[in-house]
Amino acid sequence: MSVLRSILRVWFAAILVAAGALPMGAAAQIGQKSEMHTEQVQARLLAWAPQGVPAGAQATGQPGTVWVGLQLTHQPHWHTYWKNSGDSGLPTDLQWTLPPGVLAGDIAWPIPKKIPIGSLANYGYEGTVLLPVPLIITPEYKPGPLVDAMDIGLKASWLVCRQECIPQEGEMALRLPLRSSTALDGPAFEAALRAQPADLSGAQAAQVEGERLHLRVSGLPESVRGQSLELFPETPNVVLTAATAGDTPGPRTWVQRWDGAVWTADVPLSPERADSPADMAFVLTAGQQGWRLDAPVTGTWPALAPVAGMSPALEAALSANAAARAAPPPQAVPPGTFAWALLGALLGGLVLNLMPCVFPILAIKVLGFARHGADRRAHRVGGLAYSAGVVLSFLALGALMLALRAAGQQLGWGFQLQSPAVVALLAALFTVIGLNLAGVFEFGQFLPSRVATLEFSHPALNAGLSGVLAVAVASPCTAPFMGASLGLAVGLPPAQALAVFAAIGAGMALPYLAASWWPAVARILPRPGAWMDVFKKFMAFPMFGTAVWLLWVLGQQSGIDGAAALLALLVLLAFALWALGLAGRARWTVGALAALLAVLALPGLMPHVVAPAPAASAGTAQADGRWQPWSAARVQTLLAEGKPVFVDYTAAWCVTCQYNKKTTLANTEVLAAMDAARVQTLRADWTRRDAAISAELQKLGRSGVPVYVLLAPGRSPVVFSEVLSAADVKDALAALKS
Repeated sequence: MSVLRSILRVWFAAILVAAGALPMGAAAQIGQKSEMHTEQVQARLLAWAPQGVPAGAQATGQPGTVWVGLQLTHQPHWHTYWKNSGDSGLPTDLQWTLPPGVLAGDIAWPIPKKIPIGSLANYGYEGTVLLPVPLIITPEYKPGPLVDAMDIGLKASWLVCRQECIPQEGEMALRLPLRSSTALDGPAFEAALRAQPADLSGAQAAQVEGERLHLRVSGLPESVRGQSLELFPETPNVVLTAATAGDTPGPRTWVQRWDGAVWTADVPLSPERADSPADMAFVLTAGQQGWRLDAPVTGTWPALAPVAGMSPALEAALSANAAARAAPPPQAVPPGTFAWALLGALLGGLVLNLMPCVFPILAIKVLGFARHGADRRAHRVGGLAYSAGVVLSFLALGALMLALRAAGQQLGWGFQLQSPAVVALLAALFTVIGLNLAGVFEFGQFLPSRVATLEFSHPALNAGLSGVLAVAVASPCTAPFMGASLGLAVGLPPAQALAVFAAIGAGMALPYLAASWWPAVARILPRPGAWMDVFKKFMAFPMFGTAVWLLWVLGQQSGIDGAAALLALLVLLAFALWALGLAGRARWTVGALAALLAVLALPGLMPHVVAPAPAASAGTAQADGRWQPWSAARVQTLLAEGKPVFVDYTAAWCVTCQYNKKTTLANTEVLAAMDAARVQTLRADWTRRDAAISAELQKLGRSGVPVYVLLAPGRSPVVFSEVLSAADVKDALAALKS
């Protein structure tokens, strides 16, 4: 008993240290690097709090404000972008990490300048610019008595361009003293705030007439009357950005004049207009002065026109929002098309049985065959129950996905494994099953006898639950033949859509169902004996392997801290289950200790499990040299530059994706062919839910990953098979090059 007490003391201390280490590790990541340098830009995180951090919010209930900002110093001829970047580019994006009770406002954008590039024009900044952001100190901000500074973290991303464009990002942090002044960079903030456009109090109006927009603005200062003003629309992709000032209206010319105290302008609309807004915001500038106006739009907007030279999938993106608001009800497809969809779904369900994570479950079902020996009735009942569990699970997943899509959620097939909480629960479930198979514990040790004997008195229920578990781990991937069927299903009426999901389930259940009704299988299997116990314990290891795979998936979603937290919880779970196998008082003593450890560790560990991954460990979301992160804007920019693009829509939980990544997408001949065709490679990581990726998949007629697409200016997208063939990719690249 003394040995047991010693072990328990060591174990208790180790767990408490491990439970406390994760939050400490997370806090230690906040560094003090407040600037970074690239060949094109020097970026600095600045703060301005001349009176320190306002401490009166707690007493007065009124929030206070301090200023922080990102200062970008550009090398000559390089520029970054304003909130409306113009004909190309992307605005700078700032994501803050702040203490509870501190809120970040919007960027107070300084007045931009117009940057002509050939027949196009952008809005942005050259030289040095500071993008100030107000931090609102609410009464909920309550630093402890020993805290003397506020930790501020920033993840910034920007697109810096000359003739070429380079996406860049950086993480910076600083400590803002609570009680002392921070005013060293005050002049920079004062200059940036003076460069803000002032709001106009006069009346403003905008009217659409044909292909032009007429503006009337009053309330401008008397000092600028009669001067030529610059016009910057905050609403992108509506007016012609590259229009030049002239004396008469033209397709690429805008005209301005003064009618007394009222300034008017006649501006051409963009041929690639992407929206028909009810009101528009503009910034007017005269030298270093600027004014912001928000004008309601009257008149009738002309029809949206497609973008010349852009692929059909990208043309559809221009009016996606309007189409979604006025989407017609789902339409039934012709019987022939529907029959092919059902056949593809059935074949795809058959292929799902080859997924590595499904094999352990099927092996356990084969063990059930041997247990029942020549009892053909038990085989048939188990086969029917397993099939029912599979088909009903697919129907439930399909119905849930259709319902959430109807409610406006951008979801796709496999959406359940985009949740770290679901991944963690599945990892715990497979760990429990593995420990049970290994003989660490028996369910009868802690379940009521009536429930513990359920498997023996109701084997059909056991078989049905096995079907549910098989679907849970097999469904996230899109098997060959399933992609087109699933993409079609989400746009069908509910009855036809659910029939497609049922066909996938029938295909997955078919092999086991056929084996359960085929007598020859029972004759092939060995008779029950001692080998069954060895085989049962052996099958624990594939279960542990599946738990390891799920742990890796969680690491892609929540970072190394999330994976470590889940691993610690699984160790605690194993400790608790092992305690159930002890006898006498030790069982209750160790079990109580396990419960206490779980209560202490769970609040500290679970937030790491479900937290988003830090940028440094976000898996495929990070650039790895050849493969760059996907975004719809990046695709458009590359196509506009005349470059073809290959997009890999993938996810960490998709086994087929990982297989293709290690084979075809790593094939030296394929990569050489991509280089020869000047193909830019992008990777869209769907490991965590991403509405933009879901919408793009829907445009391509797909509802799950993997999906591989080759885009080129002026050509329709080439969508490849889910099991990617090197020959298919090389043939498509050869056709592209020719």
